[in-house]
Amino acid sequence: TDATQALGKLPVNAAASGVDFLSCSAHKIHGPKGVGALFVRKGIALPPLFHGHQERGRRGGTENVPGIIGFAAAVRLLTNIEHEARHLQGLRDHFEQGLLAFMPCARIHGQDAERLPNTSNIGFIALDSEELLYRLEQEGITAAAGAACAAGGQEPSHVLTAMGFSKTAVLSSLRFSFGRLNRSEDVERVLRVLPGILLGMMDMPPMTAAGAAISCAH
Repeated sequence: TDATQALGKLPVNAAASGVDFLSCSAHKIHGPKGVGALFVRKGIALPPLFHGHQERGRRGGTENVPGIIGFAAAVRLLTNIEHEARHLQGLRDHFEQGLLAFMPCARIHGQDAERLPNTSNIGFIALDSEELLYRLEQEGITAAAGAACAAGGQEPSHVLTAMGFSKTAVLSSLRFSFGRLNRSEDVERVLRVLPGILLGMMDMPPMTAAGAAISCAH
């Protein structure tokens, strides 16, 4: 199983889970990029990707020692995963509630499903996600389109496609992710900036009253 998104946000016990293989990455828990870990259950054969003596004979090449040490240090900082998950979910829920208050027609993908506490994937009703990304970046706000493992690609998210959404709906969706260093002030700033950007993309005049909602009929 690919547990990269679960590490640091949900309890992960590879030995007790029953899986034969479990992979995770350091950068998802504020560790260095380019290093990960693979759990292999005892007794399970794993043919090498590259022949050599390193990595217990499973991969040739010198180990990334600084990366490995950095990964271990990041893991040691995961002292209270449940507390961190509550913090992240609070930020995510605050963002989603604020967004729906001014854009009730926005769609929160997987809203009623069991999902990660820190991630919100939003459908913006036929607005071009790449244009929205650009405008957010101009304001110093970083989000993402598509799947995390396919960043930079031009194809629609295979995950949303598999969930049954149309190509138009998929291409108007963005993913917002929150980390332990984010605070409620960060969410408030996004919620202040986002309405103006959306109205500009819809060629609509600025809101004339505080709290006015973007019409879903547009």
